[in-house]
Parts: sequence; C-alpha cells; structure tokens
Amino acid sequence: MGGRYLLRLASVAAGLAAWQFLSSRGVDVVLNFQNIPEPLQIWRVLVQLLDERLFYVDVAYSLCRIGAAYLLATGLGIGLGVLMGRFRLAQDILTPYVEIVRPIPAVACIPLAILMLPTEESSIVFITFLGAFFPILINTVIGVGQTPKNLVQAARALGARDAAILWHVVLPSALPAITAGLSVGMGVAWFSLLAGEMISGQYGIGYFTWNAYSLVEYPQIIVGMLCIGALGTLTTHLVRLATRPLLRWQGDKVGVAP
Repeated sequence: MGGRYLLRLASVAAGLAAWQFLSSRGVDVVLNFQNIPEPLQIWRVLVQLLDERLFYVDVAYSLCRIGAAYLLATGLGIGLGVLMGRFRLAQDILTPYVEIVRPIPAVACIPLAILMLPTEESSIVFITFLGAFFPILINTVIGVGQTPKNLVQAARALGARDAAILWHVVLPSALPAITAGLSVGMGVAWFSLLAGEMISGQYGIGYFTWNAYSLVEYPQIIVGMLCIGALGTLTTHLVRLATRPLLRWQGDKVGVAP
C-alpha cells in the first residue's frame, strides 16, 4: 500500500516538474505556456491568500452551498430513483421530465433559476442541486431495476412483504450503483456550483476564480482551479468513506481501491 502512494506522489512531482519546465521556458508548441505562471509563483500566491480572511469566506460559501444542494439531491434522487426502479407507473410519469431536463447544461438553467427563485443564493443552490440530482437518480433507477428477480421471488415465497423486500433485498442489491451515483453526483455538483457562482454569485471559490480572470490575475486563476480540484477530491473521498460501510458485504468482490 505504501508503494502505491509513493508512486502517486512521484506522478504528481513529475507533473509539477514538467509544468515548471514548460512555463519557465515559455514553450509554445500546440499548447502555449508563455503566460502560464510557474508552480513556485502559484505557491507564493497561495501562501498570501491563506493569510486573507476573504479567501476562507469564499471557500466556506462554496462548501455550504455544496452541502445543502447535495443533501437535497441525495434524498430526492434516491427516493425518486427507488420509485422509478420499482414501479412502472412512476417510471412512465417521471421519465419524460428526467430525459428532457437532464441533458440541459447547468449554465443554461441559471437565467430561469434567477427568475423563479427569490434570491441569487437559492438559485445557485438549485443549479448545484440539479448537477448532483441526475447522476444519483439515474444510478439508483439502474441499481434498483437490476435487482435479480429470483431474489425477490425467493423473499416473497418466504412470506416477506413489499416493504421488507425493498429494505432487505432491493436496496442492498442496488447499493453499488447508488454509491457510484453519489460519487459522480458530487463531482458534477462542483461543476454546476462553479457555473452558478461565476455568473450570479458574490462569494464562493467559483466567483473568486472568475473575478481573477476578469482582473487578468493568472496566478489567482490557477489557485482557484487547484482549490476547486482539492475541494472536489476531498468531498468525493468523504462520500466514499461514508458509503464504504454499506458495501462491506461485498468483501473481495469490489474492484481496485480508489
């Protein structure tokens, strides 16, 4: 295990070294690195920002928006996903709405969200919710729908009622797909959040990055991007840690550990 993490650190170090070389030499072959700040410059700017209170305010706003939107998306996504996966009537009623709205980019929904919701804050949370909602919903529907029929029939033959079958057979069988949807949903939620913050936010790491772009502050842009990546990775890892006990029954059947 230690060797794997050393390999990952070596991979990151190699990437930073390549970045330093390309930026310091101003390489312009296919990709133009002439205006890309060097990693050491990025580090100095990050250290300066860590001493500023406003930077932490931006991070806190983004985390609060992600938390509220993700919890709402998890509850509704799993709940509606179970209904659509188990009951054909619910699937027939809800599928047209899901398939029409799901391909619409989050950015395209922002004007409508601003018109429909009372505050810009609620519109940002709504856009973030949409990003997380559909991966969770679709994966739940797939997981519930792929429950082996013989398991359901066996449970019913033993006298189990619908509620017991749902709780003890369907949901455990669907958990791998649901947890995958939760991880994907967190990543898409960050993408949607940043789109909302860049257009209608006053605080947040997405607003910070967009504001740096408007002021042509290249190091701050990259700091914002790296912060987004770090926060997205951290929150996705927390989701995996939270759902790991639910998949303990799989044992050695799970694939390569993340």
